[in-house]
Amino acid sequence: MPRGGHAASGPPPDPNSLKSAKAVQAGGWTTLPAEGRTGPAPEWPLTEQTDREATLWEDLWAKPQAVAWENLEQVLEVALFCRTLAEAERPDCRVDVKKMVRSYLDSLGLSVAGMLRNRWKVAPAAEVDAPAVPAAVPARRPSARDRLKVVPSGEGA
Repeated sequence: MPRGGHAASGPPPDPNSLKSAKAVQAGGWTTLPAEGRTGPAPEWPLTEQTDREATLWEDLWAKPQAVAWENLEQVLEVALFCRTLAEAERPDCRVDVKKMVRSYLDSLGLSVAGMLRNRWKVAPAAEVDAPAVPAAVPARRPSARDRLKVVPSGEGA
């Protein structure tokens, strides 16, 4: 019997490891824009979209991960996730539907584990042109020596 597990077994990749650094140079990691995907969401591919599904659809297609979904042509997968998530939000929802939502979160890179498994990272947010605020200097904590009281010799006792 072969060893190992399923595709998601073991720890997720670490973008800061030396091995992963080589993968980045070889094109292994994808950096997604912090500002997210620009432009309108794709056309809804399923039948009769509900109001909740429409809201989720617009929100999801504005996320950084949507850039990767667009490149991978995952419009149908995202639509199925919207529909499943809308169903999972109902109070009478079955547990298996909620498990499916978790699976979609990972496969679409919407969870931390999913981002790592897909080898996606979000670029640092661009600095906004704001006046530079000097960093506050932390107050020095008094040492034990500072707390001792100097008593002149010959006095006291």
